[in-house]
Amino acid sequence: MGKRKSAEAEAEAARAQNDLEAERDLDNGDSLHIKKKNRKKEKRKERNEKEKDENKAKEVTTVSIAVPASIVDNAQSLELATRLAGQVARASTIFRVDEVVVFDNKSSSVDEDPTVVTTSSGDENESGAAFLMRILRYLETPQYLRKALFPKHNSLRFVGMLPPLDAPHHLRKHEWAPFREGVTLKEKAPKSGGTLVDVGLTKVMYIEVFSICGHFLVLN
Repeated sequence: MGKRKSAEAEAEAARAQNDLEAERDLDNGDSLHIKKKNRKKEKRKERNEKEKDENKAKEVTTVSIAVPASIVDNAQSLELATRLAGQVARASTIFRVDEVVVFDNKSSSVDEDPTVVTTSSGDENESGAAFLMRILRYLETPQYLRKALFPKHNSLRFVGMLPPLDAPHHLRKHEWAPFREGVTLKEKAPKSGGTLVDVGLTKVMYIEVFSICGHFLVLN
């Protein structure tokens, strides 16, 4: 009798041990399943963040500033106004500004557009907006193109004393770049119908397209 009770007790203990181990295995399985789910969530989150970063990198952002024309109207002389315009150009180049918007913040006649840049060389009464735009355009243009693109003008008398901007597109003769800005020349290539272009190198470039003299081009 005692032996039978002892065997039953051992069998009961074995069943309890088996049940406990089964519960442990089930708990371990659940925890592994939860860990796998968490790993999948983390990977999905990392993938989404990576896609967001890639989309941000693809976006092309530009920087624009607005400059009132009155800043040069208050200058005491043409030389000081030219220096002030040069400072605007230099600051824009240093901080990689893509666009400079010049606006006239003074009341003017309805029939007159103060931002129109005239080609007359003796325009003594040029508005502050037109003056500032002329100086900024002049300084933004590579040095080897200025003589061809900008005729002599009273507002440009003192631009020669301004230091060069050294902008990325202001290339010297020995510098290489995939693109170069140029201007078409009056001289024609011998025995051909193409056009000669000055791109700031020791020799002019030839393109197989006819273009009027003085046109601005970007060559690859």
